[in-house]
Amino acid sequence: MNRYIFIIVLAAFTYSCSRVPITNRRQSAWESEAYLEKMSDSLYRDFLSKNKLTNNKSQSDLVKKVGTNISTAITEFFKTYDNGKYYKTISQYKWEFNTIEDPTANAWCMPGGKVVVYTGLMPITLDEAGLAVVMGHEIAHAVAKHGNERMTQQMKAQGLGSVLSVAVSGSPASTQNVFATAFGIAGNLTLLKYSRKHETEADKIGLVFMALAGYDPNTAIAFWERMSKLSGGAQVPEFLSTHPSDVKRISDLKEWMPEASKYYKKKS
Repeated sequence: MNRYIFIIVLAAFTYSCSRVPITNRRQSAWESEAYLEKMSDSLYRDFLSKNKLTNNKSQSDLVKKVGTNISTAITEFFKTYDNGKYYKTISQYKWEFNTIEDPTANAWCMPGGKVVVYTGLMPITLDEAGLAVVMGHEIAHAVAKHGNERMTQQMKAQGLGSVLSVAVSGSPASTQNVFATAFGIAGNLTLLKYSRKHETEADKIGLVFMALAGYDPNTAIAFWERMSKLSGGAQVPEFLSTHPSDVKRISDLKEWMPEASKYYKKKS
């Protein structure tokens, strides 16, 4: 085994032994985060060029305000959390928060902190704290490397085995194809459908993130109770399509609330 392959094997092993912050769940996420962020940035630019930014300044400003509050708070938090283990990665995120004029109730965050909120979501969130529930959840997906983990799973399913085989083959196009499949890219960026395990984990981490930013995590209970009434058995919003049921989610949130509340300090 030459030195180049040995380094790749070592890197793959390191990623496979990584843990998700806050929940401490062991995960397999073998792709280079820097590479994913580079692809994300390119696709984000393409998405913005093909979709209309909202002219509603109050909504756009609110999305930027909440996003900035959360991203600033978690970046500061990760300076000391687990001896700064995750800080280098988080501190290199190039955060962006944009609001798209679209009636779909949707929001997402790509690797590297590229966030989009659709105007169709705003009537459901109602206020700043309600928006923080959703944005905290979506940002949690990126920080927890759920997209990376999903790509690793797809590489295995497609017989690529891991980032090792892609790197050794010298075919970055293979990784790009997996990225496109994992994130549901087909003309329009819809983002991947995360597993229920990932959704539940993002709920928990999202509570902590909104609390760190000065938003009362208890707001999440009211938000999901409101969402449950609004759905009324009808089709759920796109970004909720693989989420746990409202009843299960609310039950889980209540169970996690004491832990999340430890991080909450009311904004002055």
